[in-house]
Amino acid sequence: PSSGRTPFWHRFSTMPLPIVTKEFNHILRILNTNVDGACNVMYAITKIFGIGRRFSNLVLKKAEIDLKQRAGGLTPEEVEKVMRILEDPQAFNIPLWFLNRQKDWKSGKNFQNYGSQVAITLRDDLERLKKIRSHRGLRHYWGIRVRGQHTKTTGRVGRTVAGSK
Repeated sequence: PSSGRTPFWHRFSTMPLPIVTKEFNHILRILNTNVDGACNVMYAITKIFGIGRRFSNLVLKKAEIDLKQRAGGLTPEEVEKVMRILEDPQAFNIPLWFLNRQKDWKSGKNFQNYGSQVAITLRDDLERLKKIRSHRGLRHYWGIRVRGQHTKTTGRVGRTVAGSK
Protein backbone atom coordinates (compact mmCIF):
# COMPACT_ATOMS: atom_id res chain seq x y z
CA PRO A 1 0.00 0.00 0.00
CA SER A 2 1.68 3.12 -1.28
CA SER A 3 0.83 6.51 0.19
CA GLY A 4 1.88 8.28 -3.01
CA ARG A 5 4.93 9.90 -1.42
CA THR A 6 8.46 9.23 -2.56
CA PRO A 7 10.45 7.13 -0.12
CA PHE A 8 12.90 8.89 2.16
CA TRP A 9 16.00 7.36 0.49
CA HIS A 10 14.94 8.53 -2.98
CA ARG A 11 14.98 12.20 -2.03
CA PHE A 12 18.75 12.45 -2.02
CA SER A 13 20.50 12.85 -5.32
CA THR A 14 23.29 10.39 -5.84
CA MET A 15 26.03 10.23 -8.41
CA PRO A 16 25.09 8.19 -11.45
CA LEU A 17 26.55 4.72 -11.47
CA PRO A 18 29.65 4.38 -13.62
CA ILE A 19 29.38 2.80 -17.01
CA VAL A 20 31.24 -0.43 -16.46
CA THR A 21 33.54 -1.35 -19.31
CA LYS A 22 36.34 -3.86 -19.56
CA GLU A 23 38.88 -1.19 -18.57
CA PHE A 24 36.98 -0.10 -15.42
CA ASN A 25 38.62 -1.15 -12.13
CA HIS A 26 36.36 -1.26 -9.09
CA ILE A 27 39.30 -1.32 -6.68
CA LEU A 28 42.65 0.31 -7.45
CA ARG A 29 45.83 -0.39 -5.53
CA ILE A 30 47.78 2.85 -5.11
CA LEU A 31 50.69 3.11 -2.65
CA ASN A 32 49.65 0.01 -0.65
CA THR A 33 46.10 1.33 -0.23
CA ASN A 34 42.88 0.03 -1.76
CA VAL A 35 41.13 2.91 -3.51
CA ASP A 36 37.44 2.80 -4.49
CA GLY A 37 37.08 2.95 -8.27
CA ALA A 38 33.52 4.31 -8.20
CA CYS A 39 34.55 7.59 -6.45
CA ASN A 40 35.78 10.73 -8.15
CA VAL A 41 39.54 10.53 -8.60
CA MET A 42 40.18 13.50 -6.33
CA TYR A 43 38.26 11.99 -3.40
CA ALA A 44 39.45 8.46 -4.07
CA ILE A 45 43.10 9.47 -3.66
CA THR A 46 42.32 11.04 -0.27
CA LYS A 47 41.72 7.51 1.06
CA ILE A 48 45.52 7.21 1.17
CA PHE A 49 46.54 8.26 4.67
CA GLY A 50 48.48 11.53 4.62
CA ILE A 51 46.90 12.89 1.42
CA GLY A 52 44.13 15.44 1.74
CA ARG A 53 41.73 17.07 -0.71
CA ARG A 54 43.92 20.02 -1.61
CA PHE A 55 47.03 17.91 -2.14
CA SER A 56 45.16 15.35 -4.26
CA ASN A 57 43.64 18.20 -6.30
CA LEU A 58 47.12 19.61 -6.98
CA VAL A 59 48.59 16.19 -7.82
CA LEU A 60 45.84 15.46 -10.35
CA LYS A 61 46.26 18.90 -11.97
CA LYS A 62 50.01 18.25 -12.29
CA ALA A 63 49.24 14.85 -13.82
CA GLU A 64 46.70 16.51 -16.18
CA ILE A 65 43.86 14.21 -15.13
CA ASP A 66 40.22 15.31 -15.16
CA LEU A 67 39.04 15.84 -11.58
CA LYS A 68 35.46 14.74 -12.34
CA GLN A 69 36.60 11.39 -13.75
CA ARG A 70 36.09 8.23 -11.72
CA ALA A 71 39.12 6.51 -10.24
CA GLY A 72 38.22 3.19 -11.87
CA GLY A 73 38.48 4.76 -15.32
CA LEU A 74 42.14 5.71 -14.95
CA THR A 75 44.56 4.06 -17.34
CA PRO A 76 47.60 2.28 -15.87
CA GLU A 77 49.81 5.07 -17.28
CA GLU A 78 47.77 7.72 -15.43
CA VAL A 79 47.96 5.74 -12.18
CA GLU A 80 51.72 5.41 -12.64
CA LYS A 81 52.04 9.17 -13.22
CA VAL A 82 50.03 9.93 -10.06
CA MET A 83 52.26 7.55 -8.07
CA ARG A 84 55.41 9.22 -9.43
CA ILE A 85 54.11 12.65 -8.42
CA LEU A 86 53.17 11.42 -4.93
CA GLU A 87 56.58 9.82 -4.42
CA ASP A 88 58.57 12.89 -5.51
CA PRO A 89 56.36 16.02 -5.48
CA GLN A 90 59.28 18.48 -5.65
CA ALA A 91 60.31 17.16 -9.06
CA PHE A 92 56.90 18.26 -10.36
CA ASN A 93 57.16 21.83 -8.94
CA ILE A 94 54.80 21.33 -5.99
CA PRO A 95 55.70 24.09 -3.49
CA LEU A 96 57.50 23.17 -0.28
CA TRP A 97 54.80 24.69 1.93
CA PHE A 98 52.32 22.17 0.47
CA LEU A 99 54.23 19.17 1.85
CA ASN A 100 53.38 17.61 5.20
CA ARG A 101 56.98 16.97 6.28
CA GLN A 102 59.13 20.06 5.90
CA LYS A 103 62.79 20.16 6.94
CA ASP A 104 62.90 16.73 8.57
CA TRP A 105 65.11 16.80 11.65
CA LYS A 106 67.05 13.66 10.66
CA SER A 107 67.71 14.32 6.98
CA GLY A 108 66.92 18.03 6.65
CA LYS A 109 64.86 17.29 3.52
CA ASN A 110 61.31 18.21 2.56
CA PHE A 111 58.94 15.42 1.50
CA GLN A 112 55.35 14.16 1.63
CA ASN A 113 54.56 11.41 4.12
CA TYR A 114 51.77 8.99 3.23
CA GLY A 115 50.47 5.61 4.29
CA SER A 116 52.02 3.93 7.30
CA GLN A 117 54.97 6.33 7.14
CA VAL A 118 52.83 9.04 8.79
CA ALA A 119 52.29 7.00 11.96
CA ILE A 120 55.94 5.89 12.06
CA THR A 121 57.17 9.48 11.76
CA LEU A 122 54.76 10.71 14.45
CA ARG A 123 55.84 7.97 16.84
CA ASP A 124 59.53 8.74 16.20
CA ASP A 125 58.97 12.46 16.80
CA LEU A 126 57.18 11.82 20.10
CA GLU A 127 59.88 9.39 21.22
CA ARG A 128 62.54 12.01 20.42
CA LEU A 129 60.66 14.68 22.40
CA LYS A 130 60.34 12.33 25.38
CA LYS A 131 63.98 11.31 25.16
CA ILE A 132 65.29 14.89 25.26
CA ARG A 133 62.83 15.63 28.12
CA SER A 134 61.27 18.63 26.39
CA HIS A 135 58.12 20.23 27.81
CA ARG A 136 56.00 18.85 24.95
CA GLY A 137 57.52 15.41 25.33
CA LEU A 138 56.86 15.30 29.07
CA ARG A 139 53.24 16.37 28.64
CA HIS A 140 52.78 13.64 26.01
CA TYR A 141 54.33 11.16 28.43
CA TRP A 142 52.02 12.24 31.26
CA GLY A 143 48.97 12.09 28.96
CA ILE A 144 47.84 15.68 29.52
CA ARG A 145 47.10 18.51 27.10
CA VAL A 146 50.15 19.63 25.16
CA ARG A 147 49.23 22.82 23.33
CA GLY A 148 48.51 25.25 26.13
CA GLN A 149 44.85 24.44 26.76
CA HIS A 150 43.34 24.97 30.20
CA THR A 151 43.22 21.75 32.19
CA LYS A 152 41.71 22.75 35.54
CA THR A 153 38.12 21.88 34.69
CA THR A 154 38.10 20.35 31.19
CA GLY A 155 39.45 17.13 29.75
CA ARG A 156 38.59 14.92 32.72
CA VAL A 157 37.51 11.91 30.71
CA GLY A 158 38.61 8.82 32.57
CA ARG A 159 40.04 10.80 35.47
CA THR A 160 38.58 11.33 38.93
CA VAL A 161 36.47 14.46 39.26
CA ALA A 162 37.27 16.87 42.08
CA GLY A 163 35.14 16.48 45.19
CA SER A 164 31.76 18.18 45.17
CA LYS A 165 29.88 19.72 48.08
